[in-house]
Amino acid sequence: MQSPISPSVRRRRLARELRRLREAHDLKLAAAAKASGVPLSTLSSIENATARRIRTRDIDALADLYGTTDDVRAALHRLTRESKETGWWSSYKDIFGSNALPDFEAEASMLRRFEGLTLPGLLQTPEYAAAVFRAGRAIPEADVERRVQARMERRNIFNRIKPPHLIAVIDEGALRRVIGGPTVMQAQLEHLKNMALRHHIDVQVLPYSAGAHLALAGPFTILDFPTPIDPPLVYVETAVDGLYLDQTDDVERYNVAFSNVQGVALSTALSFELIEDVLKSLEST
Repeated sequence: MQSPISPSVRRRRLARELRRLREAHDLKLAAAAKASGVPLSTLSSIENATARRIRTRDIDALADLYGTTDDVRAALHRLTRESKETGWWSSYKDIFGSNALPDFEAEASMLRRFEGLTLPGLLQTPEYAAAVFRAGRAIPEADVERRVQARMERRNIFNRIKPPHLIAVIDEGALRRVIGGPTVMQAQLEHLKNMALRHHIDVQVLPYSAGAHLALAGPFTILDFPTPIDPPLVYVETAVDGLYLDQTDDVERYNVAFSNVQGVALSTALSFELIEDVLKSLEST
């Protein structure tokens, strides 16, 4: 089972704490760097949560400058150690890139996902995922299996003692678009039904009749974390990479968009019925 610790979440937490301490002493970034002896570029990268290698002596120098208690100093060092940990996703850097979505999923308490064209990756079967990756033959066949393995590994978050609550709003078109052929699609819809019965997974279908909505720009995920010190994060997929947004205004816009699509989507009960109807129509063809 994958580690519940997210190194990226810990880097963000360390960054906010060091920024808070600096601002509490009314110090500009350059002044804090000069007074502590920590290079300005290093301090900037730490406070921006982009530093991959954080030296113990730099943390001690900053703790000395800010006059922290022994407990706070120890907490800063703990966050530094945890920010260096590696999860299972580190072996899939060729798939996920340097900023791995599973890194954040590992510690998220809630995932709110809107999907318009395919079923959400966390709810896909291996066969359906393979068919998605094979679309347009843009990905070499040799890479398809590895991508499927990585996607299936992500599903292990639902096997945690306290799994995250997933709320998935799926456009009706994603249910009716036959990907991988009727047999693959039937198995996928059966799997979706089974997942929707789990107490920590809510599946809502956005029907065609809903018309225009605030998520027409495309799929996105809002990740919420169990403690207030870790603010929400938005993950937006693009054709070439994933974009992470954590500024308050950006997150709020996506919160509004998700609330809109969830509000006009069918209830979980009616969504389950629609999934069954689509499945029956496939079985009759």
